[in-house]
Amino acid sequence: MLGLLCLDALLLALLEVFFLPLRVGSLGEVPLPLTALVGAVSTPWLVLTTAKLVRPGLSWVPLVVWVVVVFGIGFAGPGGDLVLVQDWRAILLLGASALPAALVLGGGLGRAAAAKGKVRG
Repeated sequence: MLGLLCLDALLLALLEVFFLPLRVGSLGEVPLPLTALVGAVSTPWLVLTTAKLVRPGLSWVPLVVWVVVVFGIGFAGPGGDLVLVQDWRAILLLGASALPAALVLGGGLGRAAAAKGKVRG
């Protein structure tokens, strides 16, 4: 199950990075970072699902996979191209995806540690 969730994180990170430069309008003048919204929902969900289905202690793994793929593909993409756009959309993607996932991760690990302490105590 952990492998499947990591594969989901990998695929979502790839899609989010490659579709981040999406623009709309007749001349393509309006940036539309929909993938930041996808990341804001999917990345915390992956962390939470890992905590529920696998183990709370391993819930960090999908987040690390997501971050490694985003930076790996973003800065050294196919053919050595710089895929991660160099403007506010990249910061929005990272902040909207990794920050909520880290908050979910911290809450889950804190609850697991508290539960572990109650069992031993």
